[in-house]
Amino acid sequence: MPMMEHTAPGIAILGIGTAVPDYKMEQNDVSQRLSDALKDYSDSRRWAKRIFKQCAVETRYTCEPNLLEDAANCRYFPHNYVSEAPSTAQRMQLYKREAVPLGLKAAQAALQDGGIAPSEITHLITVSCTGQFLPGMDALLTRKLGLSPTVNRIPLQFLGCAAGLKAICLANQLVCGDSSAHVLIVSVELCTLHIQPSSQREALYAASFFGDGASSCVVGPQRAAHRGCFQLGPDYTVLLPGSLEEMVWEIGAHGFDLYLSTAIPKLIGQFIPEEVSRFLKDGFKPSLWAIHPGGRGIIDALKDAFALTEEQTRPSRAILRDYGNMSSATILFVLEEIRQALREGEADDENGIAMAFGPGLTVEMVRFTYLPSAIPNPLQVETAGV
Repeated sequence: MPMMEHTAPGIAILGIGTAVPDYKMEQNDVSQRLSDALKDYSDSRRWAKRIFKQCAVETRYTCEPNLLEDAANCRYFPHNYVSEAPSTAQRMQLYKREAVPLGLKAAQAALQDGGIAPSEITHLITVSCTGQFLPGMDALLTRKLGLSPTVNRIPLQFLGCAAGLKAICLANQLVCGDSSAHVLIVSVELCTLHIQPSSQREALYAASFFGDGASSCVVGPQRAAHRGCFQLGPDYTVLLPGSLEEMVWEIGAHGFDLYLSTAIPKLIGQFIPEEVSRFLKDGFKPSLWAIHPGGRGIIDALKDAFALTEEQTRPSRAILRDYGNMSSATILFVLEEIRQALREGEADDENGIAMAFGPGLTVEMVRFTYLPSAIPNPLQVETAGV
């Protein structure tokens, strides 16, 4: 398949910001309250207890305080009358109210972290698959952040968990084409708004590990003042064969209906090694692995496939444990976890690979290098075919 390689030593993630809502969900508490709601569904109750315990999530966050109430008063938990659950319209109203403030907080943190003024931003990429409204988050963030009204706005909507990394790859390409560009990425996902009032296993599985969060970064040409940057290299995208129906995300009457096949970790373990080998054909050897924690099984499959150490998977497991899967926003949480550890350890240059997975099954990958200090280099663009 054709691949565009962007060997651009001067392009990096200059600043990162993350944010979560105020309401914290303790996994043991959610599991117990859900168990109470499933008292009339003994098989589902036993299965839910097991999956909540095994999914490797301990805490996550939500923008919906009703999800912290007891089973009888939580409109998102299984009830005898599904009509009591919030409609899709009601969930979208909550999304519209909560998404922009959370994205704004993450974006402001990324700009401050990178020392980038709003006036320097030439492109704004907004990412979300958990809600939609118009005028969209891109227009509202432009006003609230004080960006130029002529900023090039690019919304990436409804692309799933891989979209955060897709945005980073797109930003890299944009700066390759314009060495003066600075691209602000803002990803906001309010996954818990789509918890379903159902006793079906598919709905209970999704309810066990998704959380809410926002992340942001600035991609642009490096400056000497930038310390601890992730320098971006070539990127790669591929659709795995025979997997179109393994991850399905559709709009229903009571939020979005998600189906995740139990075969996803197996498919990733089966096909990803060959794709990574094709991507790293020039001998690039990553020691850093920024894996989107789409679930415990995905991390385990990649750990086994590449014989990774516990430390190499620790950042992904830590984010899954503390925040759950926040869809497209998650990959920047993982990169920030890696960056903090490298800074604290005063690490030297280290090569890495980031990867995320979405419907299709789509796999997004990008190579990066951690640099303790950033020194601008000339941009180079190389086109290659595989």
